[in-house]
Amino acid sequence: MSKSKYWIAFSSIEQLDSSFIQRLYNYFGDIEAAFNANLKELSDIDGLSVNKAEKFVELRDKTDVDKAYNLVVDRGINFLTLSDENYPEMLKNIYNPPAVLYYKGDLSVCNFERTLAVVGSRRATFHAGEALNKIISELCGTDICIVSGLAAGLDTTAHNAAIKNNLKTIGVIASGFDFVYPTSNRELYNKIENGHGVIFTEYYPTFEPLKFRFPQRNRIVSGLSYGTLVVEASLKSGALITANLTLEQGRELLCVPGLITNPNTQGIYKLIKQGAAIATCADDILNALGWEVKPAVQTTLDFSELDVDEKKVYDALQLEEKGVDELISLTKIPLENLLTVLTMMELKGIIKQVGGDRYKKV
Repeated sequence: MSKSKYWIAFSSIEQLDSSFIQRLYNYFGDIEAAFNANLKELSDIDGLSVNKAEKFVELRDKTDVDKAYNLVVDRGINFLTLSDENYPEMLKNIYNPPAVLYYKGDLSVCNFERTLAVVGSRRATFHAGEALNKIISELCGTDICIVSGLAAGLDTTAHNAAIKNNLKTIGVIASGFDFVYPTSNRELYNKIENGHGVIFTEYYPTFEPLKFRFPQRNRIVSGLSYGTLVVEASLKSGALITANLTLEQGRELLCVPGLITNPNTQGIYKLIKQGAAIATCADDILNALGWEVKPAVQTTLDFSELDVDEKKVYDALQLEEKGVDELISLTKIPLENLLTVLTMMELKGIIKQVGGDRYKKV
């Protein structure tokens, strides 16, 4: 632990980035020696300007190492450094990986060998949300881990769909843990932290969610992942930045096609024309990434256990999801009785509600 506090102290200096910290660490081979280096020692590093060295020493001398470390510990925040064995291997291999990864949640529940990034528009269309929910539902119960940025829009859809379908999920945020952004995702933060995955950030707890930190965060989303699924992206969007980072990192890029009249698909079709794979179902993702995953355990439904009305509902849902009005029309079951039947079938795990008053087979 004695060495860890120097990683934290480095990270607590807001004017430094990970590449500078790594540069010093790689040169000295010891994080404590790197942090305590004097101007003479720093001047021996090829390419490090005198101004940069002097600025670092000035900032370093104002930093209380123990205080910086204790602030993290007192908030109950965990962390990984580049020297830790548990630091995600895929992320370590990118250009400029985070020197420190702060996290909340349980690393052990996430399968870092089956990570899929999902990115898209903050102002997503209904169609995009439906398409993403469909694809993630087809991965239900597998060991695939969904990675996204915990932003509004499709990031939120991806995390919620993962949780709903018994998948683990990793959120990567663009601030320290003193902030929840957007505030509407506070409940989602809590769900991920408490059993559904991990939230990562490279930022010291007190660092605010400033605009420039969001594109920086994107390299971690793609860097943690074997592939990135882009659901909607305009020509000038964070999702397109993440897509380009995915290609730079040598990872697989997949796109969900959408309406050509939607401005948010202009980036999608640009990527497809440049060679990105098209994904309209989970199998497209599995094939592109060469994954064989263990599906959820399927139990054979015993039709003798269904009563007459349950059998009618089950038959009506054979091909596609349906709303309550459609089910009333098809089954001729009165509304009050139908709602009771639907509730009982949900409790038995035969069907599930997929939005509003619509239902589908499990």
